[in-house]
Amino acid sequence: MSSLALLIDADLDPDALDREAARLYESAAPEAWRSLLSVPVDRLVADALDALDELPPPPPAERPLPGRVGAVLPDRLYVWRRLGRADVRPSVHLAYARRVLTEWGWQNTPYKLRDARGARCLCGALLAAHRLGHGSAATMNEAGAWLLTELRSQGWHGLVGPWNRAPGRTAEDALALLDATIRRAALAGR
Repeated sequence: MSSLALLIDADLDPDALDREAARLYESAAPEAWRSLLSVPVDRLVADALDALDELPPPPPAERPLPGRVGAVLPDRLYVWRRLGRADVRPSVHLAYARRVLTEWGWQNTPYKLRDARGARCLCGALLAAHRLGHGSAATMNEAGAWLLTELRSQGWHGLVGPWNRAPGRTAEDALALLDATIRRAALAGR
């Protein structure tokens, strides 16, 4: 059974989601660098300018998040919201995860995707956005890989979970990380 199937079938924990995102990041990094090195600079500039037309991703306007009571219910109850929904780009998925953190709250309790009030960590917000119908499991994992890419660019070489629960970390830090990641993924056309 693939690791993706394990992530879909099992109740996720932040470390399993982190490991899957790291695996995707590590497997994609060499090809991404090779493809960048084989493209002429004028093509890279043209692609970057074309991508600017797509920025920023439109804010999610459909289906409001369930209210405060919905925040404390198990995410798996929202599986029905995914039925018939088209997949989204990782940058859009990240925008929904940002919305989850903004409306339901951010938390950094060790080894918990959410607290008793329904506040989510970064990985919990990615999972909640997926379960609320905004992107497939593959999109959620790719969004996690984009988070790792942004963290690497900022000098953090660990996983998302330890970054989220590092002493002194704030909700503003988490939202700023998501904003930077959304920009990075959208510029790449993802």
